[in-house]
Amino acid sequence: MERFPVFRSRDSEETRAFLNEKQFRFDMAPRQRPALGAQLNGVYLPSMYLGYIEYGGAAVATTATSGRSDYWIQIALRGNIEVAAGRDVIACDAAHAALTSPNREPTVRSGPGSARFHVSLAEAALVRQLTMLLGEPVATPLAFISEIPITDGYGRSLIDALYLAATDIERDGALLANPLTLSSFEQFVLTGLLLSQPHNYAAALERRAKPIAPADVRRVIHFIEANIDAPIGLPDIVAASGIPGRTLLKHFRDFRGTSPMRYLRRARFRRVHEALRRASPEERVMDIAAAHGFTHMGRFSVEYRRQFGETPSETLGRNGRRSAGPYSAR
Repeated sequence: MERFPVFRSRDSEETRAFLNEKQFRFDMAPRQRPALGAQLNGVYLPSMYLGYIEYGGAAVATTATSGRSDYWIQIALRGNIEVAAGRDVIACDAAHAALTSPNREPTVRSGPGSARFHVSLAEAALVRQLTMLLGEPVATPLAFISEIPITDGYGRSLIDALYLAATDIERDGALLANPLTLSSFEQFVLTGLLLSQPHNYAAALERRAKPIAPADVRRVIHFIEANIDAPIGLPDIVAASGIPGRTLLKHFRDFRGTSPMRYLRRARFRRVHEALRRASPEERVMDIAAAHGFTHMGRFSVEYRRQFGETPSETLGRNGRRSAGPYSAR
């Protein structure tokens, strides 16, 4: 993420002062100071921060103070990264990432030559999402299990999504510019963590499974179809349903075989398909796709072909062939 530099320094006191402003304690042995090469890059999204951190050849420890209330995901890119949170100590590697909660004042120890992908999640955003899923206020602080397996399942999907987001941001910033894509990405991260990563409200979420009527699902579908072009997320869909989010997710899947957000994504694909069928030959696939929230053309084209049996260009190209028929103007 070199296009988005936040801080650069080879001076330990300058680095300490910068991190202190961000409510971090910075520690390194005096003998490590000549090797320091701090490099922090990153971008702020509405509910989270995505960043790259390295300290050159120095060994460094950074500790969040009580002034910070965010949740961290730490993903090792190279070298030795160790995260301590309360009694937990997680060695971040190719199989494990760390997720820390603010009440434990986590410490990240970065070995010489190491680098990591750092994600900061706003406490207010996670609590708002949890409240929506529970259908009731959150009474005590949310606390996650600190280790995330990342070789398969949700952990693997999470890492892939974060890397793809960083790649999109580095390439052209399309994720930042498109509210539909940005909303979908943040919803995937926040909701996925709350439903897949163990925490102190997991049992309460499992209990939110009271029956709902098909009419409730139809009401949600009508809301989604009416707001395909708006940057809606799961909280908006839950609010329209009038039932707890966890209940909606379970029974929407029972009735429709998918989740509300996946249904929304497929609905947007159908809208793009119709737009391409109606478009004039000189219009561009990438412009039509971006207008409906699809900014990564490689992934969009693969999924489009899977759903419709042809590429987006082939759908658009049929318009050109129709307009070039025997009775078209010459």
